[in-house]
Amino acid sequence: MKQIHSSDATARSVPGECPRAHGAPVCIGRIRVRPEDFQVEEILGFEPDGSGAHTLVSVRKTGANTDWAARRLARSAGVSVRDVGFAGLKDRHAVTTQWFSIPGAPDLDLDGLGADGLEVIRRVPHGRKLRRGCHAGNRFRIRIRDGHGPEREIEGRLRVISARGVPNYFGPQRFGRDGGNLRLASALASGRKLNRRERGFALSAARSAIFNAVLAERIAEGEWDRLTAGDVAILDGSASWFPVDDVDSELRARLEAFDIHPSGPLWGKGSPPTTGPVREREEAVAGCLPDMADCLVSAGLKQERRALRLPVRGFRWRLGEGEMELEFCLPRGAFATTVLSEILEVAGDPVSQAAELSSR
Repeated sequence: MKQIHSSDATARSVPGECPRAHGAPVCIGRIRVRPEDFQVEEILGFEPDGSGAHTLVSVRKTGANTDWAARRLARSAGVSVRDVGFAGLKDRHAVTTQWFSIPGAPDLDLDGLGADGLEVIRRVPHGRKLRRGCHAGNRFRIRIRDGHGPEREIEGRLRVISARGVPNYFGPQRFGRDGGNLRLASALASGRKLNRRERGFALSAARSAIFNAVLAERIAEGEWDRLTAGDVAILDGSASWFPVDDVDSELRARLEAFDIHPSGPLWGKGSPPTTGPVREREEAVAGCLPDMADCLVSAGLKQERRALRLPVRGFRWRLGEGEMELEFCLPRGAFATTVLSEILEVAGDPVSQAAELSSR
């Protein structure tokens, strides 16, 4: 295993510096020119109960983030915003469809909500309040405008992504504007007291930084989408994992079918469950990011795992004169920026334009 330097690990942990798996971008273009250029539809992954003490409300919104929509729904229903549940956060500068839960069977002011840009699509009784992370994922529809690049190369890259997936990096919003959340992590490691919100941002950024840096090393060594002895394989769409002692034909077949993926560390106290050179690499990367690792250990977080590879399912595209339309599904916790970065160099400021392209 090659030596890992602190400066390399730090740079490779933040999007913009992370290496790509499939080569340099094959086109340049603009995203988010209009809200409808970025559309996301939440996939619950289960059917509402049809009865119960809550009502699930599917809402389509434009130019509104999830917290604002939840407050507006609470006011319309006459309940506390704390009683309104939702599965994931959705972007403001987009057209998004997501589910909320409201206690009882409220008589919503549909005209008032519509005036605020909230369109109620469906209401169904349900037995439980929605909790964060209970959804399966999101379906994205993204339009890229003013695109420039050889169509043959673009088509080839899209087919590669459809067949092989992309690195499962954490996106730039995890790190805050200009890396502010990473600075919070360093402050937390030095003993500074943070409020609950800041602490959450700091720990999330620290974990994301170590994971991204490990993934970057795996890409550099050509092992981001393959298993080696000492790895921990994670089941697709699950937090369940198992150690890999030997990569046999059965494991290779399951890997090829996207049933399992190699995994990377969500850092915490103790040693990662990997062994041999795989563990050595992960510990070396964490050692190069001591502030990040220290604040996670001090907070008592446990070692967990996340897939290194992200399958891009239902991937469809249309190429036209200066435009590209992409449609794909990602599981919760994945970021559409990881798909776009393997295709596109964003014209202008890529961080500010792409910062909210997530599937949370």
